[in-house]
Amino acid sequence: MADKVRVLIVDDSASIRQTLTSLLSADPEIEVIGAASDPFMAARKIRDEIPDVITLDVEMPQMDGITFLRKLMSQHPIPVVMCSSLTEEGSETLLQALEAGAVDVILKPKIGAADHLAESAERVRHAVKAAAKARLGKLRRFRPGDPPAAKLTADAVLPPPRITAMAKTTEMVVCIGASTGGTEALRELLEALPANAPGIVIVQHMPEKFTAAFAKRLNGLCEVEVKEAEDGDPVLRGHVLIAPGDKHMLLERRGARYEVSIRTGPLVSRHRPSVDVLFRSAARSAGANAMGVIMTGMGDDGARGMLEMHQAGAFTVAQDEASSVVFGMPKEAIAHGGVDRIVSLDQIAREILGADKRR
Repeated sequence: MADKVRVLIVDDSASIRQTLTSLLSADPEIEVIGAASDPFMAARKIRDEIPDVITLDVEMPQMDGITFLRKLMSQHPIPVVMCSSLTEEGSETLLQALEAGAVDVILKPKIGAADHLAESAERVRHAVKAAAKARLGKLRRFRPGDPPAAKLTADAVLPPPRITAMAKTTEMVVCIGASTGGTEALRELLEALPANAPGIVIVQHMPEKFTAAFAKRLNGLCEVEVKEAEDGDPVLRGHVLIAPGDKHMLLERRGARYEVSIRTGPLVSRHRPSVDVLFRSAARSAGANAMGVIMTGMGDDGARGMLEMHQAGAFTVAQDEASSVVFGMPKEAIAHGGVDRIVSLDQIAREILGADKRR
């Protein structure tokens, strides 16, 4: 059996420390080696035993989580997953954490209803195991009695299939999926695109509230217009739509144009939003008028959808291993046979513009 992922929990709330310890320890692939109520205690524990991953709260006494993260990354880089409450005010701070080197951001698990706790548990475990695989240089089971977290496919969200894709047209829709390490990778990609780039729709695995702040940040950095998607938003040249956290996003055709549909629904491939939901809807609605891009992230979300896009005539690209923080989602998409080209992160913008020019 492979070595367990050793985790140190840093949070000033005793109840959160206990909840995180319980839900992480229930996974046979994870071992909680300790918990600390503040960064100074965490530093002492790290001197005794270096964890594989740290879960870190933002607001703590004596030293805030962002300051501790920056000190940690400058002195002894360890994969860090920021753990925060659901607040819009905290979203900008957590984006700063990602820029400072945090691998991922998760919401503190809700304590109460079993289904909420089970869903939170799955997301926290997934984030921790993804962080353990993350390469920092590129930025590196349920407990008995818990409700099962079935790994649903996009069929749980998609409407019954219809023939809706148009014959190849002059306009192209670019569909992008990313997860762990994706926030900074997307920034690099979108900053390289001109203001007249083809319309882009993105699923980045992020919690509710944070996607709006993420889109706002990108909009201030890029020539293209970036916003958090709303139901019915049209897909337009020079515009980028990012799926809102905790909602699925589908691509749909309305006459001669494309728009997005924002929906609730179950986790798909253990995610909401799910890349598979976007990609499979694009295969049905856009066919050869779409381009699919799968980027850094853990797991297989997007692999089946990219294959369907490829089979529908779409041009598909995967980020290569060397430039990925976690080479999970691209690797699975390649293994499924749905990828036309494998390129480094700094070449993806060129692929998008090249595909657009060929049309």
